Amino acid sequence: MSSRYDCSDPAQRAAGLRHARDALARGELVVLPTDTVPGVAADAFSAGAVAGLLAAKGRGRSMPPPVLVPDGRTLDGLALDVPAQARALAERFWPGALTLVCRAQPSLAWDLGDTGGTVAVRVPDHDLARELLAQTGPLAVSSANRTGRPPAATAAAAQEQLGESVAVYLDDGAPPRPDAPPSTIVDATGPRLAVLRVGALDVAELARVAPDLAPDLAHDGPSSEAAGREDQPG
Repeated sequence: MSSRYDCSDPAQRAAGLRHARDALARGELVVLPTDTVPGVAADAFSAGAVAGLLAAKGRGRSMPPPVLVPDGRTLDGLALDVPAQARALAERFWPGALTLVCRAQPSLAWDLGDTGGTVAVRVPDHDLARELLAQTGPLAVSSANRTGRPPAATAAAAQEQLGESVAVYLDDGAPPRPDAPPSTIVDATGPRLAVLRVGALDVAELARVAPDLAPDLAHDGPSSEAAGREDQPG
């Protein structure tokens, strides 16, 4: 049976984090707040849990979820050959609304779907999300909604859509942000960094840090599949 915790209350926050950590370790799903809309999370290293996430959303392997991490130090454990300007963007905009698509470390024992050998990584600007991530490690996270329906703006709305497919719902009690812009996605797998989606960060902001950025939204490099990760949380 699903449980929902009001994490604006310190006691419920502590209990919710503990139960969310335990649920994720069992391969179950958790809804957590992010700096944009709530996300549904699974252990990124559990193929069964990621498959359960995709099934709960009613989607296939062609739209793999991004991975949220607690801080930028995790990047090199997940990604290979990260360009210097991509690192500069991470240093400037993490935690925050930047998703970096990188070549995935080939040694990682995970299956996020049809990624083309890439991984989309972000550090969310939300203390509760990062506290959970610090306890669990990288999580595969997608927006907490059924595919084809609008992203849920609250944990309660996510529960209406996802129901018992999720074990734990963490509600931070913050006002809904249904119009919050998503993260900006930057592809760091080609000869130049390329913008796949413009979101909360515009191209001019990125270019001040990464002057070689190619603002071509039609980029067709090795990670073009990542442009389909459009319903990620932020």
